[in-house]
Amino acid sequence: MWRATRGALRPLFSALSCDAAAMSLAAEPCGRSTAAGLLARTGELPTTWKRLYAALPAGITEEDMAALTDVRNIGISAHIDSGKTTLTERILFYTGRIHAIHEVRGKDGVGAKMDSMDLEREKGITIQSAATFCRWKQTHINIIDTPGHVDFTIEVERALRVLDGAILVLCSVGGVQSQSITVDRQMRRYDVPRVAFINKLDRAGADPWKVIRQMREKLRLNAAALQIPIGHEDSLRGLVDLVERRAFHFEGSSGEQIVEVPIPADLQAEVEAKRAELIEHVAEVDEELAEQFVLEEPIDGDMLAAAVRRSVLSLKFVPIFMGSAFKNRGVQLLLDGVHDYLPSPLDVNNFALDLGKAEEKTLLPCSRSGPLVALAFKLEEGRFGQLTYMRIYSGKGTVRKGDSIINQTNGKRIKVPRLVRMHSDELEDIQEASAGDIVAMFGVECASGDTFCDANTTLAMTSISVPEPVMSLAVAPKARDQSANFSKALNRFTKEDPTFKVAMDPESGQTIVSGMGELHLEIYIERMKREYKVECEVGKPRVNFRETITRRAEFDYLHKKQSGGQGQYGRITGYLEPLPEDHPTKFEFENGIVGNAIPPTYIPACEKGFREAVNAGALIGHPVEGVRVVITDGAAHAVDSSELAFKLASLFAFKQGYERAAPTILEPIMNVEITAPSEFQGNIIGDVNRRKGIIQGSEQEGDDVVINAHVPLNEMFGYSTGLRSMTQGKGEFTMEYQAHMPVTADVQAELTSQYRTARAAGNK
Repeated sequence: MWRATRGALRPLFSALSCDAAAMSLAAEPCGRSTAAGLLARTGELPTTWKRLYAALPAGITEEDMAALTDVRNIGISAHIDSGKTTLTERILFYTGRIHAIHEVRGKDGVGAKMDSMDLEREKGITIQSAATFCRWKQTHINIIDTPGHVDFTIEVERALRVLDGAILVLCSVGGVQSQSITVDRQMRRYDVPRVAFINKLDRAGADPWKVIRQMREKLRLNAAALQIPIGHEDSLRGLVDLVERRAFHFEGSSGEQIVEVPIPADLQAEVEAKRAELIEHVAEVDEELAEQFVLEEPIDGDMLAAAVRRSVLSLKFVPIFMGSAFKNRGVQLLLDGVHDYLPSPLDVNNFALDLGKAEEKTLLPCSRSGPLVALAFKLEEGRFGQLTYMRIYSGKGTVRKGDSIINQTNGKRIKVPRLVRMHSDELEDIQEASAGDIVAMFGVECASGDTFCDANTTLAMTSISVPEPVMSLAVAPKARDQSANFSKALNRFTKEDPTFKVAMDPESGQTIVSGMGELHLEIYIERMKREYKVECEVGKPRVNFRETITRRAEFDYLHKKQSGGQGQYGRITGYLEPLPEDHPTKFEFENGIVGNAIPPTYIPACEKGFREAVNAGALIGHPVEGVRVVITDGAAHAVDSSELAFKLASLFAFKQGYERAAPTILEPIMNVEITAPSEFQGNIIGDVNRRKGIIQGSEQEGDDVVINAHVPLNEMFGYSTGLRSMTQGKGEFTMEYQAHMPVTADVQAELTSQYRTARAAGNK
C-alpha cells in the first residue's frame, strides 16, 4: 500500500513545514533515559518526557513522572507448554533475583522459582498465577506469570485486569494455538498493550515466519519482527536487532554474556528486507513515521524505536522478539524491549466508577497525589491468614502499614496489618506502597474484586470478568471424621477461585463442585488430599446444561389460598420472551404495568419470585437463561395479598408460561484443536463426527495436521485416551469453552427422560 502511494504523496509532504522541536521528539527514543535519575540530578525532566505526557489527564505531577516512567507492570501469558515459566526463570536470573537456573518439572529436585506448588513441579504446568518483581538496568518490573491451560483461565483474566502491558509467548513450532487466541481476546478486552516473544527457536521444525503469518491471520494483529535469528534450530547462536542493525551472540554457561558481533554477510540482504517490512507495518499506523517513509527519508534506530513505542501504546502494533529461553538466547534483548516499548503506569488510561454519581465512568490518573484507589484482584488463604494481592491505581502519598482504609464494597474500615511484596511464594515485608505498585496485604478479610480507598473517595474499580463453570462433580469425604477439613478446603478454594463453585444437590444431598474442566477439578481434589489430608469419593463428571425458551408465551396466573384466617391472593399477567443472543444479562425483569393493578410494594416480590423460578427449569432442573419476563397486569386483594402471595404467584406464573414457550436444553460446546500426524487425519475426523462434532477447518503443519472442531462437552469425556489409541500415542489436543448451544431433539428427549426417572426414584 505504501509503495503505491509514496510517489503521489511526496510533493504534498515536501510542501509541509516541519517543526524541528517536534521532530526531535521522534528522534529521541522514549524509555531509554531514566527520568527519576535526571530529576534527582538536575531538578528538571527532559523536554521529550514533558511532551510525551502532555496529553495525560490533569493530576500527574513531575514527581509522578519521575517515580513511574521506569516502572513496568507486566504479565507473561501463552498457550500451555510455550515456555512462559522457563522465560520468567531466565528473567529472574539475568536481573539478579535468583542466582541459579532451575528447570520446570523439578527434575533437579528444586523446580522453577515461579512454580512453588508441588503439583506444579510434578505436572510441569502452572496452576496459579505467581507474582514477583525485579530490576533490569534502571527499570523496576513487576511480573505475573500466568497459567497456560484453559482450565485456569481466570488466573490470566484477573492478572491482565491489573497489568499495564504483557508479553505474549508463542512456540516457534506450535505457533498460534487455541489458548493463544483466548489470551489475545483477554488482552483486547482490557486494552493491554503487548509485545510477542517467539520462543523455542532451538527446536526442530522452528519457523518464526510461519508464527508471524499466523499472528496476522488468526489473531488479526498488525505485527512484525524486530529481530531475526542467527543460525537455525540447534545451531541458533544469536540475534540481529533490526531497529539498530546490530547483531549479538549470547555466550557463557547461562548466556549471560552478550557479545556484539558484525552482522553475518549472508544475512545482510534479509536484514534490510525485514527492516523495510517492519517500517512498512509501523508506518501504516504511525503518522510521523509514515511521513518519513513516504518522503523516502532515512529512518534511524531512534526514530523507528519511538514510532514502535507510540504504535504499541495505541494498541495498533505488536513488535515481535525471538529467542530460546531454555537455551538462554534473546531474553536480555526482550527485557530491553519491555522497557523501550511497553507502557509505564502513566501511559495507561484506567477507569473507575464514581458511586456518588450513579456509577459514572471516571478517568483515574495514576498519581501519587490523587485519592487512594486500589483493587484486590487475587486472594490466597494461608496458614497465617488471608493474603490479598492488590494493584494500587492512585494514592495520596502512600499506603503504609497501620493505615486505615475503606473497603468500598461493604463500607467497612480496615487497618493495614502487614504489607508485602511477593517473590513467588516468598514474602518480603515493606513499610509502604504507592500508585503503580502491585503488592499484597496480610490478614485482611475481603473478596476478589473489592476496591480499597480512603474515607473521602467514592470511586470503585470495575469488576473482573468471570466465566461460568462448565463441568461438575459430586464429591464427599471417604471418612466422616474428615468432614471438618473437607468444609475448610471447599471454603478456601471458593474464596480463592471465582470459577470454582460449590453447591448442595437438594434432591440427593450430595456436595457438587463445578469448575472449568476435568483438570481444574482434578487439581482441587488432589489439593484436598495433600493440603488437608482429605480422601474424596468422586462421582462421574456432569456437564452443566442450561435451559432457555425459543418463542414468546403469555401467562395469566391466579394464586389463591384460603385456610382460615388471612389467606393468600395474587394474580399476575404478562409474557416471557427470548433475549437477544448478545444481550449482556441472562435474565431480565420488566414491570410493564400501567397504574397500580399490582401495588408497587409487591413488585420486588414478583421479581424475586421470577428470579427464583429461573434457577431450575422444568425440563431437567438446570438454570434457565436468555429470558425476559414482562408483567403487564394483575390483581391484588385488600386483605389477603402479601409479598409471599405475589412471590408464589410469580413462581407458578413462570412455570405456566415456560411450558408454552417451547423450552429447549443448551449444552456447552467446546472449541477443540487436535494435532496429530497426517496419516491419522481420516480416523480423527471420523471420531469427531461420531461425537456429534462439527469440523471447522484443518491445516497442514509439516508432517502434522491441525484439526479445529466444535464438539459437545458431554461427548469429550475420555477423549485423551481415545485419541492416544487412534494415533499410537502421537496425537494431542486442547479444548476451551465456546458457547452453550441447543441440543438435538433426541438428546433432549433422553435427558428429559433421565431427569424424570431420577426424580421419580427420589420421591419413592
